[in-house]
Amino acid sequence: MQTVGIKELKDRLTYYLKLTKEGDNIIVTDRGKPVAILHNLDFVEEHANVEERLASLGKRGMVRLPSKKGVMLPFNAVQAGGKPASEIILEERR
Repeated sequence: MQTVGIKELKDRLTYYLKLTKEGDNIIVTDRGKPVAILHNLDFVEEHANVEERLASLGKRGMVRLPSKKGVMLPFNAVQAGGKPASEIILEERR
């Protein structure tokens, strides 16, 4: 794990993004105090928020992310009873 200041990160962003793609975690500091961690989207923590989970799925090609830039509006997940949709789709394909 490496530590980098904000100015250094701005100056060499491509280099540090390459490191995260290779699996390294980068701690970003502001005047010596940690403010963020950059990490690869291959391994998302269980407590990650919805946006981070969607970004991880997008990286793996499992979902297509929106093409418009902006803030993602909050939404409530729908709980449905019965069989999972994946099982229903598999049954329909047989």
